[in-house]
Amino acid sequence: MPGDFRWEPSERWVRGLRDGVVVVDSRAPVLVWEPGRPVPGYAFPARDVRTDLLRDAGEPPGVRYDLAVGDALVRDAAWRYPELPDHIAFAWFRRPDVVLDHWYEEEEEIFVHPRDPYKRVDPIPSSRHVVVEIGGQVVADTRHAVLLFETGLPTRYYIPPDDVRFDLLEPTDTHTRCPYKGVASYWAFKGGGAPPDVAWAYPDPIPAAAPIKGHVAFYNEAVDIVVDGVGQERPVTFFSAGLTSRPADLP
Repeated sequence: MPGDFRWEPSERWVRGLRDGVVVVDSRAPVLVWEPGRPVPGYAFPARDVRTDLLRDAGEPPGVRYDLAVGDALVRDAAWRYPELPDHIAFAWFRRPDVVLDHWYEEEEEIFVHPRDPYKRVDPIPSSRHVVVEIGGQVVADTRHAVLLFETGLPTRYYIPPDDVRFDLLEPTDTHTRCPYKGVASYWAFKGGGAPPDVAWAYPDPIPAAAPIKGHVAFYNEAVDIVVDGVGQERPVTFFSAGLTSRPADLP
């Protein structure tokens, strides 16, 4: 039920590394949903964790840990849940310092947090006529979009690069990571009147999102999108408040 601590076993082979050192190597991880947190984390059988690298982080002992790898000491890096006392979890969700710098499921690197098995991300090619406008100026016009349907988010319209007015956009230095799609690059609108980093693309998405490779999407929350002649309402989402600054890594 919502608000409950939930967990379920996974058969994925999961590894976590810090500075090239394998800290976690497990073929029996557990997906954990904490109360009030919308995305899952992992907990691992203690036998699959380099416990020799863990240091007690206060009282009582054996509950919370610092992580010591080489000359680095990462504070409050890991813990045990009361509901899973034989497992150890690591912090890796939106904290300013890095705990483990690379995570892998099988041979695929994963970002931000584990993918939720109950969330779908479906990129589907479409022949709908999609027009994107910023301040009344058309920045994209296509009948070859890939529509990305993602649980809990509005439909994103990924436009082939040939149908995007790149002369009206300029690349920025921003990059974000999404566990379901990969690493995104961003563009700003040259004309003003739009938030920074209003458009993005995944140059090399993970295999499940391959149809959107190189296509450009715009924040529905901040631009005007017309689909088959019908203007789309601007949604209010998790991202709306942050569109005046750098986008956060996608949840």
